[in-house]
Amino acid sequence: MSASTASPVAGSEVPSSSTRFRETRRFDLIDAARGIALLAMAAYHTTWDLGYLALTPENYALAPLGKVAAHLIAGTFLVLVGIGLVLMNRDGLRPRAFLLRLARIGIAALLITAATLYAFPDSYIFFGILHCIAVSSVLAVPFLRVSPVAALVVGIVALATPAVMANPDYHLAVFDDPILSFLGLGMLPPRTNDYVPLFPWFGLVLLGLALARLGLPAFMRSGLSQWRPGSLPSRGLALAGRHSLAVYLVHQPLLLALLTGVVTVTGPHPKAGMAEFRQDYRTQCEATEGNAQTCRVAARCVADALQRENLWGIKGRSFNVEERAKAQALSQSCYDSADGPVVSP
Repeated sequence: MSASTASPVAGSEVPSSSTRFRETRRFDLIDAARGIALLAMAAYHTTWDLGYLALTPENYALAPLGKVAAHLIAGTFLVLVGIGLVLMNRDGLRPRAFLLRLARIGIAALLITAATLYAFPDSYIFFGILHCIAVSSVLAVPFLRVSPVAALVVGIVALATPAVMANPDYHLAVFDDPILSFLGLGMLPPRTNDYVPLFPWFGLVLLGLALARLGLPAFMRSGLSQWRPGSLPSRGLALAGRHSLAVYLVHQPLLLALLTGVVTVTGPHPKAGMAEFRQDYRTQCEATEGNAQTCRVAARCVADALQRENLWGIKGRSFNVEERAKAQALSQSCYDSADGPVVSP
């Protein structure tokens, strides 16, 4: 996932050249920045896992703030991909190192698809962050030699394209075909646990590439290029950044295994799924016969009643005939009560 995976270099028949390549293509500051992004990603995935396993009242990773965080983290990685491509190939494209790096990322992406297809068949990852990095790395190669201003302009166009295509006057129905979902130009996003389509995200790779090509001379002259991690945390971040692909592949299975053990011992959070239930109830209620205020009051009443009568459970709980009849009676009673004099929810 990063330029750090390209340490084995062509031309190993000249040891001094290999050493020089490692020294000039590896910057601890860039590795540490990638390590910080990995730490943020792990925090986000922990939040997602807690919600998925019903250890929190709701899945905060899917809330608006959580989605913003996810986009910022993905964007940081993709900008760093562009920077890494420049650092790895600054003296000319190194086909062997580039292809080895691409193969590692591509194989890892396929493993992610296979694993999530098994674990989450309805929302498996078919074009996530690794898929985007692999394809973007190939598409970015020509921009290593053209003007960095051209890379900047094309990057901005790539970022703006989805917003333009979302306009009905410019939208092309062909992009709604599921087989083209990886482009990100359809009207409706696919159901998947990680979706990083080429547009707009390829634009960030090009912005990182342009930034590196324009700023590398100044960076090399500054003290930042000579920065070395001194403290244990900074050394840990730099180390993680140097092995970002391995960290990415390993951290989520470990987190899920650990938190699955926790939920096995503690059970789900007593209010897990309640906010989602109330929202679903309100949506269905308003779509049938109720006004917004009545449905809002009834939704809270039904959720509380189900919990009080020990009929509340995490999503997917099945009722027997007696429980279903009782739940329906509680729902009707709550709606009738809410439909009378307005009560504060």
